[in-house]
Amino acid sequence: MSQFDYIKDIAKYGLENDQEKLLAVLNELIEHSKNTKKLNFAIQLQSILKDSIRQQQEKPMLKVGSPGHFQRLDEREVDELILEKLTSDYSFENLVGTDKIKSELDYFVREHMSADLLQKYGLPIANKLLLHGPSGCGKTLASYVIAGELKKMMIVVNLGAIVSSKLGETSKNLAKIFRKAAAEDCIIFIDEFDSLGKVRDYSQDHGEMKRVVNTILQLFDYLPQSSILIAATNQVDMIDNALLRRFDLSVTFSLPSPEEVKDLLNLTLKDGQYKFDRPKAVAEIIAAAKGLSYYSIQKTIVTAIKRSIFELDRKKSRALYVTINTDLLADLIEQEKKALSVMAS
Repeated sequence: MSQFDYIKDIAKYGLENDQEKLLAVLNELIEHSKNTKKLNFAIQLQSILKDSIRQQQEKPMLKVGSPGHFQRLDEREVDELILEKLTSDYSFENLVGTDKIKSELDYFVREHMSADLLQKYGLPIANKLLLHGPSGCGKTLASYVIAGELKKMMIVVNLGAIVSSKLGETSKNLAKIFRKAAAEDCIIFIDEFDSLGKVRDYSQDHGEMKRVVNTILQLFDYLPQSSILIAATNQVDMIDNALLRRFDLSVTFSLPSPEEVKDLLNLTLKDGQYKFDRPKAVAEIIAAAKGLSYYSIQKTIVTAIKRSIFELDRKKSRALYVTINTDLLADLIEQEKKALSVMAS
């Protein structure tokens, strides 16, 4: 059967309210997706199906004040704490960075891929990862790469909803997220982790931050090894030392070197759709990009490509590839540096 046949059957059994056949064809579609290498779709569909079955099982218990009632309310509250639930198609091929960064992340992924082997020798599996460094240098992308390589669902935490002014509420919200991750066997991604794990002896601390840090320490200890926490921060020096020690791996990201800027350019242009009008000027572009983050550099490249496409469209050109104006790209880089107040080297 093709995917279209499965979709037609799903529509048919859904409209006929034939739950038994609907569940059967959904499970067949999940297996079909796995076999045709659509793993991310299969994971997402499996998660939806699992949630739906669990909710249906709880329906008879939904009297106000019953355990099922409170569990349903709790699930709704957890959903509000999640910014996004996603799967990723990214792999190490999409990551530009130092060999050290790639090597450390590769070993982290290999531990989870070889979990049975390590458990056979009674060895723990690293599952708490801290990514730190300047903004725009690949921390979030690295989390997507790990999710993609491991084919795991990733929960992106809504920090604005987690942090509460009510006494003890932030700790409760964190506990809910960690319980969700344990049940789903997935990845938790917390950006700006320093806002949760601040050093406990800061003068402005009135006790609540101490409780939050103590809660995180406890949650770290009870996180199942099949679940993963990835935390990212631009201000690692603000994180409590006890928390820093609990991370299994801490990876430092930094601004790109000239060689890494070149790798980023090659990665962006690798499909052969785009070429520079003056290839020899690329060295000048690389030198001019010094001091900018990966994000800023890629943003200027994409902007230059879009404007070059508009120019081709204006001229009604039928070129086989887009020619990027290197003078335009150099100008965009200078504009970005001025906007970010990056000092010229």
